[in-house]
Amino acid sequence: MTPSTPEKTPATDTATTVHLPTRVGVLGGGRMGAGIAHGFLIKGAEVLIVERDAASADAARERVATALGKSIDRGLAGTVEEHLGHLRVSTDYADFGDRELVVEAVPEIWALKVSSLRAVETELGPGAVLASNTSSLSMSGLAGHLTRPENFLGLHFFNPVPASTLIEVVIADQTAQELVERARGWVAGLGKTAVVVNDAPGFASSRLGVMLALEAMRMLEEGVASAEDIDNAMVLGYKHPTGPLKTTDIVGLDVRLGIAEYLHAELGERFAPPAILREKVERGELGRKSGRGFYNWS
Repeated sequence: MTPSTPEKTPATDTATTVHLPTRVGVLGGGRMGAGIAHGFLIKGAEVLIVERDAASADAARERVATALGKSIDRGLAGTVEEHLGHLRVSTDYADFGDRELVVEAVPEIWALKVSSLRAVETELGPGAVLASNTSSLSMSGLAGHLTRPENFLGLHFFNPVPASTLIEVVIADQTAQELVERARGWVAGLGKTAVVVNDAPGFASSRLGVMLALEAMRMLEEGVASAEDIDNAMVLGYKHPTGPLKTTDIVGLDVRLGIAEYLHAELGERFAPPAILREKVERGELGRKSGRGFYNWS
């Protein structure tokens, strides 16, 4: 699973043509998948979410409805029901057949990513684009398992998707250059900003974010300061919107551990997960979603 050395140069042309696909698919309707679906829906796309079973599909629809309600409270025009009229949920991969773009948003497990992407690709038309929302896994490695790797790239959305203004566009070695420019247009169409990076472990955002978080955890282990004071040092001193430990709670300690283990294997000891992270995950202290991580969320 070692990524090959990238040879392409990220596009730097700021003249981006704004364009949004009209028929979008999302594989996986969890927190990230529902957020991605919400982002396309509010910009007028017809969105399809495919989940593993009917209960999961219904839950995905409810997540999107909740996000739409919050957006309407903040001034989005229309009603929840009107926007949901452009959303379909399904359990059948074949329903992706008419999509222009499908974004995979399944958990960060290599084998699951590969099998899911291959299953989706078999249902897509020849001109459709397949994207992965992976936050750290090798895009070139994933592309190597596909039959049309030139139509594949990374679209790394950030959690929570509605509030985030950033999408990382990740170029696999096999990605067609014109697709990168199209992706920049999609990001602009969503009202967000793209950063374009070559395939490398952790890309730009996860690599930097995880490194900062791991050092904050080591400081907490060593008794340098409390979690609150470590976070406040970055919020007040460096204008970060959220400190690295609270961000880890929001992302999920288990997610951060998985990324750190991958980066440790690929980039060496500087990404070795601290004991405090492993111990908290073993105790089920996964952050906001479990009620406790570095903070008490209950």
